[in-house]
Amino acid sequence: MAARLARVPVVLDGFACTAAAAVLFAAIRAPSTIASSPTARPSPATAVCSPGIGQEPLLDLGMRLGEGSGATLAIAILKAAVACHTGMATFAEAGVSTRAN
Repeated sequence: MAARLARVPVVLDGFACTAAAAVLFAAIRAPSTIASSPTARPSPATAVCSPGIGQEPLLDLGMRLGEGSGATLAIAILKAAVACHTGMATFAEAGVSTRAN
């Protein structure tokens, strides 16, 4: 909840944090979360909580490395996406003409 109030996104990885995010989503319908990867050992509880946050995981690599390993990979992908987006030139900066020749 504190991260949501501070507008800080949270990367979810594992059942415990997914369950917490499902409760938050039910309460405010707009969590600032990103699901990193699904659990390799699904359970009935996971089947209820994961759809509850309304997100598909960013990665699905079938990992069984423990809590946090999927989030570590997801954060690297998110950082690369932000760098690409913020470093991209506008059409004007790149000298791209909108006229068809």
